[in-house]
Amino acid sequence: MLLQRWRAGDSRAGEQLCARHFDEIYRFFAHKLPGDADDLTQQTFLGCVQARNQFLGHSTFRTFLFAIARNQLYTRLRRMPKVEHVDLEVSSLNELVSSPSRKLHEQQELAQVRAALQALPVEQQVLLEFHYWHDLDAAGLAEVCETTPGAIRVRLLRARRALRARLTSMAFSGGGADALSTALREPDPDDLG
Repeated sequence: MLLQRWRAGDSRAGEQLCARHFDEIYRFFAHKLPGDADDLTQQTFLGCVQARNQFLGHSTFRTFLFAIARNQLYTRLRRMPKVEHVDLEVSSLNELVSSPSRKLHEQQELAQVRAALQALPVEQQVLLEFHYWHDLDAAGLAEVCETTPGAIRVRLLRARRALRARLTSMAFSGGGADALSTALREPDPDDLG
């Protein structure tokens, strides 16, 4: 296993682990703070190196890495001058980041979903992205968010409903509504782990 080899001192195994997850971590930051994505990605992997012996193997390495990425994002947001004392569970990136107009080079439907996501509280946005874009189930999300799978299911339900309401308020129009309703379906309990 790469992780065991890396923890035993094999630097090539560490490089392979980082390479395997680099694009996904970078994409996570690029959708939130595009100008800081490079630095935040580097900080995440540096944090991973520094905390590698704290990883106990109770979750996957991937969820461990996403937990570090989430902490890096929250730390960066809290260091922004107007965000210092803001609750990230209720504040959206549009409220926190000075340039709310980001260029999203995705198809129109995805751009509308992302715009709606950015209007949600950061915690809901991160939860939905980890679940839908990074395929983390309730158990993995519970590891990242340091809570229980049951609490995650409730948070996902609330986040999904908030996103659906936001899309409705934005007067979502055009093709692709079926894809959105499929993406935001209420999952079977088995889907969440």
